[in-house]
Order: sequence, then structure tokens, then C-alpha cells
Amino acid sequence: MIPDALDDLIRAQLARTLDETHLEIPGAAVYHGKVRDNYTVGDRRVIVVTDRISAFDVVLGTIPFKGQVLNRMAAHWFHETRDVAPNHVIEVPDPAVTLARACTPLPVEFVMRAYLTGVTSTSVWTHYAKGARRFCGHDLPDGMKKNEPLPRAILTPSTKAEKGGHDVSLSRDEILASGVIDAATFDECAAIAGRLFEFGRKRAAERGLILVDTKYELGRAPDGQITVIDEIHTPDSSRYWFAGDYEARLARGEEPRSLDKEFVRRWYAAQGYVGDGPPPPMTDEIRVEAAKRYIETFELVTGCAFEPDTSEPEARIVRNLAHLHLGMTA
Repeated sequence: MIPDALDDLIRAQLARTLDETHLEIPGAAVYHGKVRDNYTVGDRRVIVVTDRISAFDVVLGTIPFKGQVLNRMAAHWFHETRDVAPNHVIEVPDPAVTLARACTPLPVEFVMRAYLTGVTSTSVWTHYAKGARRFCGHDLPDGMKKNEPLPRAILTPSTKAEKGGHDVSLSRDEILASGVIDAATFDECAAIAGRLFEFGRKRAAERGLILVDTKYELGRAPDGQITVIDEIHTPDSSRYWFAGDYEARLARGEEPRSLDKEFVRRWYAAQGYVGDGPPPPMTDEIRVEAAKRYIETFELVTGCAFEPDTSEPEARIVRNLAHLHLGMTA
């Protein structure tokens, strides 16, 4: 799409973002997360990916087309990795909706990191810059600078905070000592996270990108199988950098060019906001730029053109879910 046309399309959508949903599905258990609205009926879960954006564990506002980008990119990666690890997807009936198996989420996020970077309180760089040389059970060498590759990719698990709370990064031993997960389950999940991250890094490299870090959510399916849920390798769960000029920018002490919501995090950090108290509202310029970056990320990572649906979202979702026979009304 011509840049000016894309800019106009996004601006026209600023007032029509999908902030929240109120689907009338009889008997559904409803849970509104930071970004996803979940409707569970029996062994099926309707997951609506809204346009809400969350950073610093806080919902900051909405970004046009963000839900469609995330849902389509997650669908792409779930399909690509179906032989690497089982996932929850049944079908994708709407640009912003996934129908999934209803899995019980595990209370740990499995975060893989390959670079010394980040701006949040849980990031490896934040700890390193304060003098820490051990992070989540991993020893880090002296003399490293921000955005350098770590000696090896590391798993840095974290607790999963409720909406409004803050995640806490912990070591394997600390996670096990808390009693929220047993050793066998943790180790199986860690192995899955390692395989997925290796796969994602190779595919990103083929597209001229660096998959810097990412988080995986896992759950138990009704049959007990450990299953990948939520999203995978999206701009919300992952950090991507352009590979072409990474080395040159690192040598100059510049931040790598990124394709993720780090742009929004950095803007908020520049305003002095890092998650405490009510966030200042995003300007329209920031929302438009963030939308363009989400769309660019989708196209670069998947190799597919992004085709936005500008119709009224909730009515469209009801129409597209009619074949599921959920007894839903608008």
C-alpha cells in the first residue's frame, strides 16, 4: 500500500478501534485480559484480540488494526510451528478472532532472551545496568554493553500478574520453590520454549530480522497435553530488530531499529512513565506510527500483505462466528 494511503487509512480508523467486546454467548465464562477478551464454552474458547496495547503491565490505549495484526500473525506462527509443539488453534473465523481449545493456563511465562536489552523493570539490561551479574539463575559476564548478544539464549521465567499487577522474573529454582508448578512440567515447558525460540530465530533471520526475545504462554489441554496458547512471535510478545544495520548501530552506541511495541515503551519512558500510576494518553501521532509499525512487522515477518478490515468490528465478529452455533446475539 502507498504510504500516504496507509496513513490515511489508519487515521480514519482512530475512532473505530476495537477497545472491548460484549459478545452475548449463552453460558460462556468471560475473562477480559490486558489485550484479549476470552469467552469459554465447554471445551472451546473464543479469543477476541482487541486493539488494546499493554506495556509496563498497564493497558495504555488502543492502536488501529492492532488486533487484526496480532491475530493473523499468531495464526501464521501457530501454523508454522505445528510440528514443533502442539498449540490450541481450531480455526481463525475472523481477522481478530481465534477459536481455540480451552486449555488451563500455567501460572508461569516462559521468556527466552538472546540479547542484553530492554527498558522495563523486568528486563535483563535493567538489572545488568544496576550491577547485577546473575539474572534468573544465569551468570552474565562483565564488560557487556546494551544490546549485545548474550553468550547464549537464556530462559528467564516470570510470574503471571493479574491485570494491573507486575510480573516478576525468577530463576527455575525460585519458581519451583514457590510451588506454582512442578519440576517435570516446568522442564517440559522450558524444552518447548527453547525449540520454538530456535525455530523463530532461524525464520526471522531468513527475513532479514533478529528475533531478540519473546515470551511463551503454555497451558494444559483437556487431555493433559502441554499446549502453546495465547500468541506466538507477535510484536506484543516478541522483540524484533532489523539485522542489516544492527552491527553498525551497535558500534555507534545507537539503539537498533526495532519492529515491536518497544517504540511505544520508549515514548512513554521519555515522558517519565514506566508503569506507576495512570498512564498519560497516547497522541494520535504515536498511535498512527505504532499502527504502521505493527503492520510493517506483520508483512516483513510473514511475507504476506496485510489486508485490513475496516468494518464495524463487533457486528462483523458476530457474523463471522455464526457458523459456530454458539447461540450468540449482537
